[in-house]
Amino acid sequence: MDTTRLFSLEGRSALVTGGSRGIGRMISEGFLAQGARVYISARKADACDQTAKELSAFGHCVSLPADVSTLEGTHALVAAYAAHERTLDILVNNAGAAWGAPYDEFPESGWDKVVDLNLKSPFFLTQALTPMLKAAATDHLAKVINIASIDGISVNPQETYSYAASKAGLIHLTRRMALRLARDRIVVSAIAPGAFASSMNKEARDHGDEIKGRIPAGRIGEPEDMAAAAIYLASRAGDYVMGSTLVVDGGVTHAR
Repeated sequence: MDTTRLFSLEGRSALVTGGSRGIGRMISEGFLAQGARVYISARKADACDQTAKELSAFGHCVSLPADVSTLEGTHALVAAYAAHERTLDILVNNAGAAWGAPYDEFPESGWDKVVDLNLKSPFFLTQALTPMLKAAATDHLAKVINIASIDGISVNPQETYSYAASKAGLIHLTRRMALRLARDRIVVSAIAPGAFASSMNKEARDHGDEIKGRIPAGRIGEPEDMAAAAIYLASRAGDYVMGSTLVVDGGVTHAR
């Protein structure tokens, strides 16, 4: 048993949606450190380009701006990626949105925006990229990692109805997709993050010292925590983890 290569991503290509900031950036930097060629996508082109420029200090990183909340944007991203690579080893469906509003006032726009990006997009982007994932799955397995949330597992006090529903749906969708894509040597799994500093989780970003008392680990998540989870699932080390969701939350879901 040679364990020295278990976590290597040397020579593999990865596409990370929502890769310009937060969890997507953490994962992208981790993949680069393990030798992968990383392509990041985000809706805001300037931010995506700037992050790719910064991450290029660690390896091959290319910006592919796109809005994957629509099928048109999804297909545009696939075409942009195909201009660089013929196959895809790792897809990380990380792009996401949240919306909070009181139950009596929650708008349809807040439902559709969140569910389209958090739940519909991972399915149709994976579907469109399946031929490239299959082409990569030769001497190793191709990987799809969906970024869910602990809010899809346990309920928090915030009135983020469409977000919680979309992340719970993504966890179950991960199971269903895993069963179908296993025959094509594509492994589908998910990560459910807890409190990590990001533009979406401003509480963790701006009030980490206040909320860490509610986290059994005594701190919010650090970039290395997220990178390690994604590297595990993306590499040979995670080949036998199919359809499962890895909870990375410092124990919060057990304390709620």
